Amino acid sequence: MLRFLITLTFCLLNLLPAAHGREGQVTRIEPQVRQGQLLIDADIDFSLGDDLHDAAQKGVPLYFTVDLQIQQPRWWWFDKTVLDTEQTWRIQFNALTRQWRVSLDDLSLPATTLDEALDLVRHIRSWQVGSAALLTPGVDYEGQLRLRLDTSRLARPFQVDALNSNAWSLTTPWKKFTFSLSADTPRN
Repeated sequence: MLRFLITLTFCLLNLLPAAHGREGQVTRIEPQVRQGQLLIDADIDFSLGDDLHDAAQKGVPLYFTVDLQIQQPRWWWFDKTVLDTEQTWRIQFNALTRQWRVSLDDLSLPATTLDEALDLVRHIRSWQVGSAALLTPGVDYEGQLRLRLDTSRLARPFQVDALNSNAWSLTTPWKKFTFSLSADTPRN
């Protein structure tokens, strides 16, 4: 009987990462340099739960934040942080116009459906994260990227609900990547 319980516990613990993987994951990250800027293209696979979907349909703005960290490994000391930045999208439904809006900084784009609005977050293209002059050609850099539902930007009543419910906890695991610039890459 004890052997059966141990085996059952082991099997259940092995299922936990699979359940976490269904929340979302970063599937592709591609750094590139263009016109002296370091740009990031990324694809993120995630879906909203029923509670988040219903809240968005009722006009509650959802804030999605992508966190990016790039470090230069050093064998003789702590790794040097080259870039630590984030970008936040706001997705909101306007019941009066029956239209979705996706806002990024000062830019606001219309979308016809929630899925179309989420596609702008799922497929990040040409995100300017910093100057390429921060990077040295031929040096290997390590980066990591994740997406999270930023509940700190919600109205206070929703923040309390987010603390008490797992339905409001959407975070992908950090996706690590490495890259380096070739010597012929223009950095200015």
